[in-house]
Amino acid sequence: MTARRPYPSDLSDARWALVEPTLTAWREERTARARTFGRPPEHDLRDLLDAILYVDRTGIPWRYLPHDYPPHQTVYAYFARWQRDGVFEQLNGFLRRLVRTAEGRDPAPSACNLDSQSVKTSTNVPTATQGIDVGKKIVGRKRNIVTDTIGLLLAVLVTAASVHDGTAGRQLLTRVATDHPTIRKAWADMGYKNAVIEHGATLGIDVEIVLRDPATRGFAVQPRRWIVERTLGWLMNHRRLARDYEALPARSEAMIHVAMISLMTRRLTGETTPTWRGT
Repeated sequence: MTARRPYPSDLSDARWALVEPTLTAWREERTARARTFGRPPEHDLRDLLDAILYVDRTGIPWRYLPHDYPPHQTVYAYFARWQRDGVFEQLNGFLRRLVRTAEGRDPAPSACNLDSQSVKTSTNVPTATQGIDVGKKIVGRKRNIVTDTIGLLLAVLVTAASVHDGTAGRQLLTRVATDHPTIRKAWADMGYKNAVIEHGATLGIDVEIVLRDPATRGFAVQPRRWIVERTLGWLMNHRRLARDYEALPARSEAMIHVAMISLMTRRLTGETTPTWRGT
């Protein structure tokens, strides 16, 4: 365990105990597959994950990592490997099942919520992966997410902002039907009507569109939809997600998984999530 002074985003011992077996198993498997005998890994897995959490929470560029973390090139290399090998998705699924069980729910969800969020991109994001969300007047990317009924992430798809919700929704429903065969119900807003409803029917998922009361003026909490909108709010507490800084959409999805991993480990250990208010 590192002796350096911890940052607010660092894992506590209890939170590290939740994720350590998965990361250790990944390193052991990767070492066993190596064809040649090289140097043993010199950086602690906990330090590497803490550094990734620091970037996700504070929004800094990788090269601005404090010097008491491993070198930023090494941290990013591990982030990229864990994304390619599906480690973040694996951790997200494992922790989600633990949270659901701890709250007295079945580990496998039976219903879900869909929603999207358009965000601006930074100057390093390739133009080919951006688009214009005409309705929200945003040039950038769109995050389509699926959550269970308590707001935990089931699937995420990052696209250009110009991609219609229906197009992304069909892809996400297909993924959800494959990864979570127990799901039979889904709620969504008007952006997912028609094509998504029809596609859901072919998958055995009843997609219901939650309509806003036309007589309502100003802000009003929408039944069912507020859960997934709250999850999008949770994500925005991580400054790396306030704008899309990742060159690859897959890395943007990984950053969302990292944010949910941070949230769920705190939820399981009863630790509070610090906010930026008053700092």
